Amino acid sequence: MIETGQSAPDFTLPRDGGETLTLSAQKPRNVVLYFYPRADTSGCTKQAAGFTAHLDAFAAANTVVIGVSKDPVKKLDKFRDKHGLSVALVSDEESTVCEDWGVWVEKQMYGKTYMGIERATFLIDGTGTVRNIWRKVKVPGHVEEVLEAVKAL
Repeated sequence: MIETGQSAPDFTLPRDGGETLTLSAQKPRNVVLYFYPRADTSGCTKQAAGFTAHLDAFAAANTVVIGVSKDPVKKLDKFRDKHGLSVALVSDEESTVCEDWGVWVEKQMYGKTYMGIERATFLIDGTGTVRNIWRKVKVPGHVEEVLEAVKAL
């Protein structure tokens, strides 16, 4: 389980648009790393649209926003284009990064138990240190809360 004060585990994953993204390459910028269950679902769309709407404010605070899901890159491209998203969307189809970050968890819905991504957000400072963690995120108001934490760095 990732804790505040810990160095962020590095990764390189494919991203929307066909490139790859390496977490450590974002230094010295801050990073908002958010994990979401599935592209183009209601909550995930609202969350991605919220981060996109505030992207200029995050950029002004020297911060990049990266969304991680298990969706394949083609689905991420469709998601981005359909909703006009401008946050980086990366694909963790093998769940390796989700497991490393402790967000690949047992979930329940309608009496069924399954493995899935827990909606969670991590704020990483420009040195690569995890500064804030939000687990079991509720979408309304979350982006604004994260932005306030970024501004406080």
